[in-house]
Amino acid sequence: MERYLNEAIIGNKSLLATYTIKGELQRLYSPKRDIRQFIEFNHVGVKINDSGIIYLHDDINNVYKQYYDVDTNILNTEITNTYFNLKLLQTDFVPIKENVLVRRYTFINENNIDLDVKFLIHQGILSDKNNFVGAKIIDGGMIQYSHDFMLSTFSKQKLLKYQIHDSKENINTAVIGRKDYIGMSSDSSISYDIGIIKTKEKKTIDIYMLVQNQPDKMEDLEKEIERIKKIDLQNEYVKTKNYWRKYVKAHDGLKLAEPKNSYEEKISEIYFRTILLFPLLYNYETGGIIAAPEIDEDRTKCGRYAYCWPRDAAYITKAMDILNMQKESEKFYKDFCKKTQSKNGMWEQRFFTDGRLAPSWGYQIDETASVVYGVFAHYEIVKDEKFLKDNIQMCEKAVEFLKRYVKDIFEETKKYEETYDLWEMCEGIHAYSLASVYAAFSAMLNIYKVLGKNVSNFDNNRLKDEKIQKSKLEIEEYQVKIKKYISENMYDEEKKSYVRNSKDKKMDISLLGLVVPFKVFTSKEKKMQNTIERINLSLRTYTGGFKRFEEDNYMRGNPWPIANMWMTLYYLENGEKKKAKETFDFVVKTAAAHSFLGEQVSNENLKTNWAIGLGWSHAMFILVLEKMLRG
Repeated sequence: MERYLNEAIIGNKSLLATYTIKGELQRLYSPKRDIRQFIEFNHVGVKINDSGIIYLHDDINNVYKQYYDVDTNILNTEITNTYFNLKLLQTDFVPIKENVLVRRYTFINENNIDLDVKFLIHQGILSDKNNFVGAKIIDGGMIQYSHDFMLSTFSKQKLLKYQIHDSKENINTAVIGRKDYIGMSSDSSISYDIGIIKTKEKKTIDIYMLVQNQPDKMEDLEKEIERIKKIDLQNEYVKTKNYWRKYVKAHDGLKLAEPKNSYEEKISEIYFRTILLFPLLYNYETGGIIAAPEIDEDRTKCGRYAYCWPRDAAYITKAMDILNMQKESEKFYKDFCKKTQSKNGMWEQRFFTDGRLAPSWGYQIDETASVVYGVFAHYEIVKDEKFLKDNIQMCEKAVEFLKRYVKDIFEETKKYEETYDLWEMCEGIHAYSLASVYAAFSAMLNIYKVLGKNVSNFDNNRLKDEKIQKSKLEIEEYQVKIKKYISENMYDEEKKSYVRNSKDKKMDISLLGLVVPFKVFTSKEKKMQNTIERINLSLRTYTGGFKRFEEDNYMRGNPWPIANMWMTLYYLENGEKKKAKETFDFVVKTAAAHSFLGEQVSNENLKTNWAIGLGWSHAMFILVLEKMLRG
């Protein structure tokens, strides 16, 4: 099933749920952001009087309105069936300290006749040969389970009917019922009797979705279900709302002024949604950060997104630092990066958030450079020398690897220099990659400068000091060589601009990395200004959005919000506020529902069409806002 757009996202520190704009639950992750996802489909519907099933997420007579409670991760979806004039309010939230998704359905009869309503859930759980799923009916619901997990869907209300086997055959009639209480089916159905709802009357049913490992004894699960049923849901709802509002207040690092118009209001909405998104991407046990909630488990169009890329995380942690999430940033470097660093000093392309190596397809030097750069960027916010001391050996090990990389380029030994670019599509020697190494070297020199004689806790060990001095000289020498190499090999005299590499000589938005954030050159240099002109000619689309690079055909080569915000950062660096606003406006006006930012925006309809809730996009948004406000 293709489910490419997560249009709404909720969760707590261990559970993540994503939805369509019509309120359909698409994914349910627990206990990590990336492992495991349970839902194949979750179809909820009603039978009204003598009708067949009316799906809440898909009926021609349904009208939808979806919104979050202000400054929270509590999602509301209003669904009005205009044929029967039945209005439903679906409220989804995850209590802060419970590993359960709560779905409250409130029915309001706006008809002038009584309505007899039955409520049905048809749910499929992901199953395979190594993780075979069965189902069992329990008091008030059902358990769908495999060897190592159980997903229990239940209510305090008694079941009306249930069907374990062949549910797909007759669910559309809204009439289900079999005698089997247990079976080997990956999809099953349950129903509840809401009863007669009189005109203007309101009725409510609460559905719980509890995720946990399969216990040694079923009795333990049954006790847990009974405990959950006794929870005061209204109290949990209030506590969840208060938690997120306090969270937003505590992490309002930029203190935006009250919006004066709809444009500023939209900026504010994206800003606060970013604050609420970051904790849903973060693994609080390890410090790992997924790029985005998953969109393509079957890899039909991409290599998947729910992994931690060190590069993406380096941008995200910079934004998190601005938003008073310094502890989370520190954990990423001190715990996650230490755990995932290879013996040779490098970091691979991507990881699961528990630190295990994820499926990858190539080595990217900027992943390693980004971590070293990020360590010092974090220090610049927190000014904590202990943080640098705790991470210096990790950084030194990485820098030694980076030295081998650039040495290989200059000596042409062809061992390390072939690396994928940041878009993971082109192998070679790339301007952005070299710029990231240059910045990592600058970071290392700054770390040495800050720590001085206390650089490594070796009590002024002479041999260690000599080694550091030698390393500093090598780093400075390599920086000179990198800058010269880029100038001589990656400036195209015919185009009068820098190009992304010396092979295909394409224009690429990542060339801006030479200035922001890596500071190889300044924005005022003529060659960089020529490059900006060429980027505007070759990458700016008719909508005002910027593509990543020439002939980009991934997902039809649409503009990327990241690209526009990169241009914004460059223009701000160069003091061109009017142009900065123009490039930034494209991002603001094309934000997705609920003010999420995605990876791409369709040129055809200016709607977000891929990887909604992309951490890198939201991070760039925060970096832009910070620079606009503070210069």
